[in-house]
Amino acid sequence: MESIGKTKWIIPDGYISSKSGSQTSHDAVCVLNLCGKEAKITLTLYFEDRDPITFRSTCPAERTHHIRMDKITDKNGNLVPRDTPYAILVESSCPIVAQYSRLDTSASDTALMTTIAFPV
Repeated sequence: MESIGKTKWIIPDGYISSKSGSQTSHDAVCVLNLCGKEAKITLTLYFEDRDPITFRSTCPAERTHHIRMDKITDKNGNLVPRDTPYAILVESSCPIVAQYSRLDTSASDTALMTTIAFPV
C-alpha cells in the first residue's frame, strides 16, 4: 500500500469538559495508517500555563485507530486534564492521516464536531 499522509499534524484546540450528560464528553484523535508497518504515535500536549505532557500510542499497518483523549495515560498514569484548553502535536513514525473530533455533552444539547488536523 502506498504511504499517504504526513508524519506531523497540529490540532490547536483541544478541550475536555468535566461535565457530561448521558454520554461522556471527550476528544479523539482519529488516525488512518496506510503504511505497510505499524505507526508509533506521539501526542505532545501544550498548555497556556504548564509544561507540555506526552502520550504514546500505536496504529497497526493499514488500520485505523481512535485515540480517546479522556482514556489515554502518560508514562506516569496521568490523564489529560479536564476543563483545560490544550493543543496537540501529533508525530508518527510513518505517514498517517489525522482527524480530530470532540463530543461535548456538557449542555442539554449534545454537540459533535470534527475536522482534519493541520498537516505539517
